[in-house]
Amino acid sequence: MWRLSRLSRQIDWVLLLPAVIMAAAGLVTMNSFVAPSYFFSRQLIWLALALITCLGLSFTDPRFLRRSGIVVLVYTILFVFLAALLLFGHAIKGAKGWFSLGFFSFQPADFMKLSLILILAKYFSRRHIEIAHFQHIFVSGLYALLPLVLILFQPDFGSAVIIFIIWLGMIMASGVSKRHLLLVAGVALLALGVLWFAVFTGNQKDRIISFVHPLADIQGAGYNAFQSTIAVGSGQLMGKGVGFGTQSRLRFLPEYQTDFIFAAFAEEWGFIGVIILFVLFGIIIWRIIRTAMLGATNFEALFGVGLAIFFMSHFVVNVGMNIGLLPVTGLTLPFTSYGGSHLLTEFIGLGILMGMRQYSRASHRDDIHNEFLGGV
Repeated sequence: MWRLSRLSRQIDWVLLLPAVIMAAAGLVTMNSFVAPSYFFSRQLIWLALALITCLGLSFTDPRFLRRSGIVVLVYTILFVFLAALLLFGHAIKGAKGWFSLGFFSFQPADFMKLSLILILAKYFSRRHIEIAHFQHIFVSGLYALLPLVLILFQPDFGSAVIIFIIWLGMIMASGVSKRHLLLVAGVALLALGVLWFAVFTGNQKDRIISFVHPLADIQGAGYNAFQSTIAVGSGQLMGKGVGFGTQSRLRFLPEYQTDFIFAAFAEEWGFIGVIILFVLFGIIIWRIIRTAMLGATNFEALFGVGLAIFFMSHFVVNVGMNIGLLPVTGLTLPFTSYGGSHLLTEFIGLGILMGMRQYSRASHRDDIHNEFLGGV
């Protein structure tokens, strides 16, 4: 009985179960049902590993993450991995975003997003009283800029956008002044101009142009987005049925197991299935924010906010590009798309958050005054 009680207390089932159901929906969507599926079998292994890691972290005392040395060490290691990608990375469709180790590939950018959340949560939690000083926007921006530049050189425009959104969302949550925020917006517009003329590849420019004029080149740059909108629309109210999605099963829809799994899901499950998917994701975000509001210290609260921003930005961008409202950026749908790195990163984030629940503000109010020593 004691073990069952502790298990129930440590694991937030309201948070975990919707994530598992979304992962299961992704598995069903990528399964061929007529022959052994490469994507299904490998994703099943990754999901098992992610769940074990998540549950293990939920029983771990996460307060060691408040120490500056820990978060800086993790950030530095992942930064070195990102830099090494430019020399030793495995190129897929022109992007060096993966280390290929034979039986599996490792994408450091996914883990860097979580590391950035941790280091920004630590930085802002130590400086919430003096956050109005512009120097803190500059320093925190540097933490985001360093990996962002390396990710752009891969090139991986989608992950770079998420890095920027995480940073922008967290500085807004930390209480930055509106005047400084306008200055940041001006710098962002300037940076976008520099990126367009000096950094973006021809392929990335084509994707953005195809977003503005999606039907201008449906056989070229706009083909994926065009096929995706067809798949979503053909699902109608009830969908074509699991395993009967013609756009994905007949390969008219490229990358249906990763970038366009939302379109493949919508085609087979229809509008009703999409609503259920949105409700499940909404429960996850609500639970993350609720846990963040009960954080024992500002660090836990900011980590929860950053995690919610991470998930929401991935979800919005992926769904937006699947229905033709946003450019195709290659971002995954949380918990649903094929890929071990992103799935492991997402469940690690949930595991850390569940571990923080045992030191929530409701049961440990005194901890709000006990930040660990050291600053980032």
